Amino acid sequence: MRKLVVIGSINMDVVSNVNQFPQPGETIHSSGTSFFPGGKGANQAVAAASAGADCAMLGAVGLDPFGDTLIASLEDRQVRVKSVLSKEGTSGIAMITVNKEGENYIVLSEGANGRLTEEDVASEVNWDGVYAVLLQNEIPWQTTRYVIHSASKAGVRVWLNPAPARSIPEEVFPLLDTLIVNETEAGVVSSLRVDDVASAEMAADWIIAKGTSSVIITLGEQGCFYGNARGERVAVPAYRVKPVDTTAAGDTFIGAYAAACTDGMETEEALKFATAAAALTVTRPGAQSSIPTKDEILAFMDK
Repeated sequence: MRKLVVIGSINMDVVSNVNQFPQPGETIHSSGTSFFPGGKGANQAVAAASAGADCAMLGAVGLDPFGDTLIASLEDRQVRVKSVLSKEGTSGIAMITVNKEGENYIVLSEGANGRLTEEDVASEVNWDGVYAVLLQNEIPWQTTRYVIHSASKAGVRVWLNPAPARSIPEEVFPLLDTLIVNETEAGVVSSLRVDDVASAEMAADWIIAKGTSSVIITLGEQGCFYGNARGERVAVPAYRVKPVDTTAAGDTFIGAYAAACTDGMETEEALKFATAAAALTVTRPGAQSSIPTKDEILAFMDK
């Protein structure tokens, strides 16, 4: 198994369940509040390790009661945590409200994630033997940008999920092996409206023309679209399930896809595997607690 490194955020998700989202100025009752380890970086690392990858995490937690819990959650799912750093102040916190349809609103407080520096990366990462690095947008951009340049120079594949959405500097596109985005993120990156497979292909073509080797655009209930610089184009439909909570669905897709690729799976099969993993995730509450194992994904696909 080839090695995967995830560099990104680690959060505690505080999740409240409601029948419907409140209007501005309205106070409503929650049917319950739960605490789930999360964060896009940590979720993707857990998803990758659960799907069979040899995965290490570089990130930061605070010196608060959440810190040890967040590290333990990663360890429990077989993520290597030697490079998870403890920093002064609070851990990252995501305040999530989920309605009865499984949709969510998220307010993020970055905490220790905002204090992960280029120096931390330089001191903690050795690129020897690493197949790919997986990045998101919940740590400082200057740190992410440093990782992109460092990994690319070392010949390590760079997989970027620019979430939350932001534009990407021109010089970064050619350094990316794979850009993984949803419809909203694809629209921000390409300035094109993306809402179906046809428009996803147009956005992917635009991104590939900028120098990125391959692009994956997830489309929710419409599945996902893949394109690469060699002219390959693949559309994979979504599995039909009844959603309970969509939190971490995108992260699960990305982590499972990364695991499949590090295991040598062909692109279309890796996309189907990742789509199945995401489908399972939305049928369960929480972030990391909802992420399936490789055996669960394969059993779901067999059905």
